Amino acid sequence: MKFLNILTLLLIIIGGVNWGLVGAANFDLVAAIFGAGSMLSRLVYIAVGLSALYQIIPFMQAMNRGEVAAEADLTRR
Repeated sequence: MKFLNILTLLLIIIGGVNWGLVGAANFDLVAAIFGAGSMLSRLVYIAVGLSALYQIIPFMQAMNRGEVAAEADLTRR
């Protein structure tokens, strides 16, 4: 389970960086590496999307344990 969490977080980071580049410089890094509209780039986009959906589970578990609220309180001090 820990490996899956790390893998999905890594894919979400890749997706976030890619969207940042698209927004800031109109540059799609995934498309530049794998080819615009190629099957490989589409698989990366699908993997990033599925990773984001998967990460809802640990996020909700952390919310139920109060971990997210505790982190938010620490940043206010």
